[in-house]
Amino acid sequence: VQLQASGGGPVQAGGSLRLSCAASGGSFRQSTVAWFRQAPGKEREFVAAIRYNSHTYYSDSVRGRFTISRDNAINMAYLQMNSLKVEDTAIYYCAADARLILSSIATARHYDYWGQGTQVTVSS
Repeated sequence: VQLQASGGGPVQAGGSLRLSCAASGGSFRQSTVAWFRQAPGKEREFVAAIRYNSHTYYSDSVRGRFTISRDNAINMAYLQMNSLKVEDTAIYYCAADARLILSSIATARHYDYWGQGTQVTVSS
Protein backbone atom coordinates (compact mmCIF):
# COMPACT_ATOMS: atom_id res chain seq x y z
CA VAL A 1 0.00 0.00 0.00
CA GLN A 2 1.31 3.44 -0.92
CA LEU A 3 0.02 6.30 1.20
CA GLN A 4 0.02 10.04 0.67
CA ALA A 5 -1.04 12.45 3.40
CA SER A 6 -2.21 15.97 2.71
CA GLY A 7 -4.26 18.78 4.18
CA GLY A 8 -1.93 20.20 6.79
CA GLY A 9 -1.10 23.85 7.18
CA PRO A 10 -1.18 26.77 9.59
CA VAL A 11 -4.29 27.37 11.67
CA GLN A 12 -5.18 29.40 14.71
CA ALA A 13 -6.05 27.78 18.00
CA GLY A 14 -9.70 26.79 18.05
CA GLY A 15 -9.76 26.29 14.30
CA SER A 16 -10.22 23.18 12.21
CA LEU A 17 -8.36 21.21 9.57
CA ARG A 18 -9.11 18.04 7.67
CA LEU A 19 -6.26 15.75 6.78
CA SER A 20 -6.54 13.27 3.95
CA CYS A 21 -4.72 10.02 3.33
CA ALA A 22 -4.84 8.64 -0.20
CA ALA A 23 -4.03 4.95 -0.60
CA SER A 24 -3.08 3.03 -3.70
CA GLY A 25 -2.29 -0.63 -4.20
CA GLY A 26 -2.60 -3.32 -1.59
CA SER A 27 -5.62 -4.28 0.45
CA PHE A 28 -6.91 -0.96 1.74
CA ARG A 29 -10.36 -2.31 2.58
CA GLN A 30 -8.88 -4.88 4.94
CA SER A 31 -6.40 -2.47 6.50
CA THR A 32 -6.39 -0.64 9.77
CA VAL A 33 -5.61 2.99 8.97
CA ALA A 34 -4.15 5.24 11.64
CA TRP A 35 -2.87 8.72 12.17
CA PHE A 36 0.22 9.36 14.21
CA ARG A 37 1.96 12.64 14.91
CA GLN A 38 5.42 13.73 15.85
CA ALA A 39 6.34 17.07 17.39
CA PRO A 40 9.92 18.36 17.41
CA GLY A 41 12.00 16.53 19.99
CA LYS A 42 9.23 14.08 20.81
CA GLU A 43 8.46 10.52 19.89
CA ARG A 44 5.84 9.64 17.34
CA GLU A 45 2.51 9.26 19.10
CA PHE A 46 -0.78 7.62 18.25
CA VAL A 47 -3.67 9.90 17.38
CA ALA A 48 -6.49 7.79 15.96
CA ALA A 49 -7.21 4.58 14.08
CA ILE A 50 -10.04 3.07 12.11
CA ARG A 51 -10.25 -0.63 11.48
CA TYR A 52 -11.60 -2.50 8.46
CA ASN A 53 -15.00 -2.72 10.18
CA SER A 54 -15.00 1.09 10.74
CA HIS A 55 -14.55 0.82 14.49
CA THR A 56 -12.61 3.86 15.65
CA TYR A 57 -10.09 4.48 18.40
CA TYR A 58 -8.60 7.71 19.73
CA SER A 59 -5.90 8.87 22.05
CA ASP A 60 -7.14 10.60 25.17
CA SER A 61 -5.61 13.88 24.02
CA VAL A 62 -7.78 14.13 20.90
CA ARG A 63 -10.94 12.21 21.80
CA GLY A 64 -13.96 14.44 21.32
CA ARG A 65 -12.08 16.88 19.07
CA PHE A 66 -10.81 14.69 16.22
CA THR A 67 -12.76 12.28 14.03
CA ILE A 68 -11.22 9.60 11.84
CA SER A 69 -13.14 8.22 8.90
CA ARG A 70 -12.59 6.26 5.71
CA ASP A 71 -14.13 5.85 2.28
CA ASN A 72 -13.21 2.44 0.94
CA ALA A 73 -14.82 3.19 -2.43
CA ILE A 74 -12.07 5.69 -3.21
CA ASN A 75 -9.31 4.37 -0.94
CA MET A 76 -9.25 7.43 1.27
CA ALA A 77 -9.00 8.06 4.98
CA TYR A 78 -9.53 11.35 6.78
CA LEU A 79 -8.81 13.03 10.06
CA GLN A 80 -11.15 15.89 10.90
CA MET A 81 -9.50 18.02 13.55
CA ASN A 82 -11.63 20.53 15.45
CA SER A 83 -10.90 22.80 18.40
CA LEU A 84 -7.22 22.67 17.61
CA LYS A 85 -4.74 23.52 20.31
CA VAL A 86 -1.16 24.76 20.13
CA GLU A 87 -0.05 21.39 21.48
CA ASP A 88 -1.52 19.69 18.40
CA THR A 89 1.31 21.17 16.35
CA ALA A 90 3.23 18.30 14.75
CA ILE A 91 3.88 16.42 11.56
CA TYR A 92 0.96 14.08 11.02
CA TYR A 93 1.48 10.73 9.35
CA CYS A 94 -1.03 8.23 8.09
CA ALA A 95 -0.20 4.57 8.35
CA ALA A 96 -1.86 1.35 7.29
CA ASP A 97 -1.52 -2.35 7.80
CA ALA A 98 -3.84 -5.24 7.07
CA ARG A 99 -2.49 -7.64 9.67
CA LEU A 100 -2.88 -5.79 12.96
CA ILE A 101 -4.63 -7.16 15.96
CA LEU A 102 -6.57 -4.75 18.12
CA SER A 103 -3.93 -4.55 20.83
CA SER A 104 -1.36 -3.31 18.28
CA ILE A 105 -3.18 -0.50 16.56
CA ALA A 106 -1.74 2.29 18.73
CA THR A 107 1.87 1.21 18.27
CA ALA A 108 3.75 2.77 15.37
CA ARG A 109 6.25 -0.03 14.89
CA HIS A 110 3.48 -2.45 13.96
CA TYR A 111 2.57 -0.53 10.81
CA ASP A 112 4.35 -1.45 7.61
CA TYR A 113 3.05 1.34 5.39
CA TRP A 114 3.47 5.05 5.97
CA GLY A 115 2.69 8.28 4.18
CA GLN A 116 5.20 11.10 3.95
CA GLY A 117 3.66 13.31 6.64
CA THR A 118 1.93 16.67 6.58
CA GLN A 119 2.76 19.58 8.86
CA VAL A 120 0.08 21.02 11.12
CA THR A 121 0.98 24.26 12.89
CA VAL A 122 -1.44 25.71 15.43
CA SER A 123 -0.77 29.23 16.64
CA SER A 124 -2.23 31.01 19.63
